[in-house]
Amino acid sequence: MRIKKRLMLMACMAFFAMSLSAAEGDSTKIQNPMLWADVPDPDVIRVGDTFYLVSTTMHLMPGAPVMASKDLKNWETVGYIFDKLTDSPKYDLLEGTVYGRGQWATSLKYHNGKFYALLAPNEQGAMGDTYIFSAPKAEGPWTIVSRMRHFHDCSLFFDDDDRVYVVYGTGEMMELKKDLSDVIEGTYKRIFQREADETGLLEGSRVIKHNGKYYLLMISQSYAPGRHRREVCYRADDIHGPYEKNVILESDFGGFPYVGQGTIVDTEDGDWYGIIFQDRGGVGRVLTLSPVRWIDGWPMIGDENGKVPETMRPYKSGQPVKSIVCSDDFENTKLGLHWQWNHNPIDNAWSLSEHPGFLRLKTNRVVENLYLAPNTITQRMEGPKCSAVVKLDYSHLKDGDRAGFAAFNSETGALTIKRVGKTVYLEMEELAAQLSDREKAITKYDEKMIASVSLTKLSPKSTKIWLRIDGDFRAGQRGGRDAANFYYSLDGEQWTKIGTDDYRMRFDWRRFFMGSKFAVFCYATKKAGGWLDVDSFNYKKITE
Repeated sequence: MRIKKRLMLMACMAFFAMSLSAAEGDSTKIQNPMLWADVPDPDVIRVGDTFYLVSTTMHLMPGAPVMASKDLKNWETVGYIFDKLTDSPKYDLLEGTVYGRGQWATSLKYHNGKFYALLAPNEQGAMGDTYIFSAPKAEGPWTIVSRMRHFHDCSLFFDDDDRVYVVYGTGEMMELKKDLSDVIEGTYKRIFQREADETGLLEGSRVIKHNGKYYLLMISQSYAPGRHRREVCYRADDIHGPYEKNVILESDFGGFPYVGQGTIVDTEDGDWYGIIFQDRGGVGRVLTLSPVRWIDGWPMIGDENGKVPETMRPYKSGQPVKSIVCSDDFENTKLGLHWQWNHNPIDNAWSLSEHPGFLRLKTNRVVENLYLAPNTITQRMEGPKCSAVVKLDYSHLKDGDRAGFAAFNSETGALTIKRVGKTVYLEMEELAAQLSDREKAITKYDEKMIASVSLTKLSPKSTKIWLRIDGDFRAGQRGGRDAANFYYSLDGEQWTKIGTDDYRMRFDWRRFFMGSKFAVFCYATKKAGGWLDVDSFNYKKITE
């Protein structure tokens, strides 16, 4: 049975690959966005022949994903800097939530044979204290070196003389002790004063050193008429200043707003690239790749016109195809690195061994709604279009249990299996959570049933169902289509559409501050003890 299941999944993946190849056109090129998925606040370094990228995933666990690539085209997740954050029961969805908080804007460095990561959760008090981690390899294991005061959107920097600095906020800097245990008191310095034209937010610090000069890259949110988001660079001969400023990228792209916030990285051959994110609505904040031209000592990002190009040549050819979003048959004994849990998982409430070849999600406490449900497991959705199918066995759900598949965000479109007594229903629902701005407590929950069918009547002899969500993030009249459509099947072949046509996915920075995710869930509303068996997750990205 397990061999048959693997062969079926391979056949499905092969079909998806053929669909992708046929739509892709020139598959040798990098199509911008380089990563058309929610990969915000990037930091990128190169060690030897490998590029490493770290991004923000906030309330998702494990956190601070590290992605690797040889060619700047094919990226895969190779590890996480931490498994859980444990400073508050909020991380466990107890006594509140940390939606949109948690890990932010991690700085990644390599120094004297070790990897280092510095991150500061966007929280108040001790929950917001800065973490510094180190590891012998980017894949881990990562260990905590120290914790110290909060530094917003910071950059760790090791200078050639082994002195260590953290640059943060809007041009603020402190020196760290050589063992990274804490700051050196009395070293605080504001290294530049913002200029009159910097009237908006200025953040996202990334520091590099090139040809003896120090470069601080930041996003500039300019709100004045005729001004746009842009990437600026502050340059100095001494890390303490004085600094001069230049705009190094001011470009819209693909029918969406102007790009901004990221970094630059060199290759073994001495070429340079800029990796900068762009807000794209419901899919989240995506990464663009551009060439960097050093002009008069400034790293000017973009093509000859200073714009993000539509395509780029991969840095290396012939590399294997890899992705940060992946199909899964759950045959492995460890959960794949492409999955993240919503908040900290409850480890004894999920299993890959109790029913080999399946991911078992067990209810473990009674909750009011999906947004408070532990052990919801997620992957990113991708543009321009994508589709995912989950095969589920719901035979062990108890009365009041809810399980299914969702396009998950602060506003969620969900295919929910509900057991009510002896009857099981499938409903397409629209869900929404309102959160307090600071504490992220759920202040209001809305649940709207759009369509419902009785699975007990439709499939009285089987408890297996296939659920499918199609996502479309192509440019449209309102920026992006951000449309999700929902389907179910009783045999995996014949599909029935259910619920809202083109459900509108949204990005709300005041609530979740993340792009929409595929999410598989199972929770109890009356009594714990039931479970859902997830047979497979089949995914395809459609680049047409």
